[in-house]
Amino acid sequence: MKVIFHDDFYQVYTYDPAADAGRMEAIVEVIKPSVEFITAEPASEVDIASVHTKAHIEDVRRQGLHPIAALAAGGAIQAATIGLTEPCFGLIRPPGHHASSNSSWGFCYFNNMAIALEHLKQTRKIQSAYVLDIDLHYGDGTVNILENKGYVTIHNVSASNRDAYMEEVSEELEHCQADIIGISAGFDNHEQDWGGVLKTEDYQEIGRKVRSAAGRCGGGCFAILEGGYNHDVLGHNVMALIEGLSV
Repeated sequence: MKVIFHDDFYQVYTYDPAADAGRMEAIVEVIKPSVEFITAEPASEVDIASVHTKAHIEDVRRQGLHPIAALAAGGAIQAATIGLTEPCFGLIRPPGHHASSNSSWGFCYFNNMAIALEHLKQTRKIQSAYVLDIDLHYGDGTVNILENKGYVTIHNVSASNRDAYMEEVSEELEHCQADIIGISAGFDNHEQDWGGVLKTEDYQEIGRKVRSAAGRCGGGCFAILEGGYNHDVLGHNVMALIEGLSV
């Protein structure tokens, strides 16, 4: 599978768990033998401005975070674009699902998923999209930006135990209809991470279910990194999702 990445994502750009030293290295070490890396390119100002206000963009710039946040957003666009024809994973940071149009929190600055889907929509590559957010935390920014657009269905998985969680994913994907399915891939619900719910093999199963649903819809699929903070297991969880999407 193609994985969008850039060495700049190794840099520790702030002092929060998403920007921790060693986090991206832990993922790359595990997945490197099995994937093809594609170099991420920054999102254009036009693409970023399609979902964020000028004031918010300038605030991110004042914090000195515009270059890395734009690079993450651009990587998401690349992952979504490749995802139209083959599954793709965006190994990017900062994460984005807590970034709304004019504000952000939770280690996020620009909403990578929203920017990617708006790019596909505005370039007429899709008419409809579905977002499956599997992060431990509710993706409020993605909902705030996209829920009233009319072309995107968003589901944040809310079950708090393993069996119910996987059943919820299955039921949602059985009924989704979209030209592309995007996974906001947070891995902080793993049994050895903050949420303590899922096993590593569950991410592989989620990937398989998404790939199957995309095939049924005659569309594509992709995933972009959100949360996940236990470096000991994070790479293996990412690899599991990639393997599931690759089936």
